[in-house]
Formats: sequence, structure tokens, C-alpha cells
Amino acid sequence: MNATLVFADESGFSLLPTVRRTWAPRGQTPIIKHRFNWKRLHAVGAIGCSADGLAPRLHMQVQAGPANGESTVHFIDSLRREFDGNVILIWDGLPAHRSELVNEYVKKQDWLTVVRLPAYAPELNPVEYLWSAMTTRYTANVSEDTIESLSNRIERAYNRYHSETQTLRGFLKASSLWE
Repeated sequence: MNATLVFADESGFSLLPTVRRTWAPRGQTPIIKHRFNWKRLHAVGAIGCSADGLAPRLHMQVQAGPANGESTVHFIDSLRREFDGNVILIWDGLPAHRSELVNEYVKKQDWLTVVRLPAYAPELNPVEYLWSAMTTRYTANVSEDTIESLSNRIERAYNRYHSETQTLRGFLKASSLWE
């Protein structure tokens, strides 16, 4: 079976700043000013590649709410439009992935095979390395005021990584599934 491997994972981005490093003159405590706001965006990301790990492609969608059965079905539909041919979808055991709605939908898709990653093994999913890189490089030490500005920041990060094939290959290699 010739198929595209697609690793998928979800993440959340908050208006609360993630502090990675700060700077202040000696003797002065650094202060990051922000509005205390719990609003979040949720993202579902996927890295697709051939069986040998070559030709990686990034796919992502941002949504207002957390993953549930309906949003997971919508994401699977978007994978069908993004990747041609057969797809082996590899993801974790999130309850939304195991929902009755998703299971029934997956059974009807002749182009799709779903494989679950082992529990407590996020290091095997290359998309985890994408989230780490995005959080460190694009959303750390930033205090956005609105969901729209946070969404724009995430979209800029996506556009950057979407075109960086070598970086995507690095995420695949970091998962230790390829040499």
C-alpha cells in the first residue's frame, strides 16, 4: 500500500504570555505587562510525508474551541483535500479521536487508516516538536491583546514553517522514527 503518513496533534495558544526569557537592567526585576485574559485558540496540526520521511508537508487549522468529535471530523475532511491518495493518520488517544462520531466516520473512509501512538509517548509525534518551536520562537514573551492578533501570529508561524522543508524534516527526525 502506497500511502502518505500524516502525524496529527492538537495544541492551545493563550493570550497569557509564555515567558521564555526576559531582560532588564541589573538590579531591576523584569516585568511583562499584559491583560489577564484566559481566552485561547486551539490548533490542529499535521505533518505529512512519504514512508521514507521525505517530502514533508505541513497542514494546520486554527479553531475557537477545543477538539471534539465534530471538529475532528472536519479536520479529517481537510486532510482529504490536502493529501492525495491513501493516508495513514497517526495520532494520540485524545478522547475526541476515540469518539463514536469519529469512529463511525473513519470506518466509512476507504482512503484512511488510523493508527494510535502509544500512551505517554509524545516524543514520537513530530507535531509536538512543531508546537515547541512555535511556542519558543513565535508566541513566547509576547503579550497579544486580542484573539485576532494571536491568530495572526500563529498564521505567520504556520506560513514560515510551511515553507521550511528542512525544518519539517528535522521534526520528523527528532521523533526518532527515522534516522
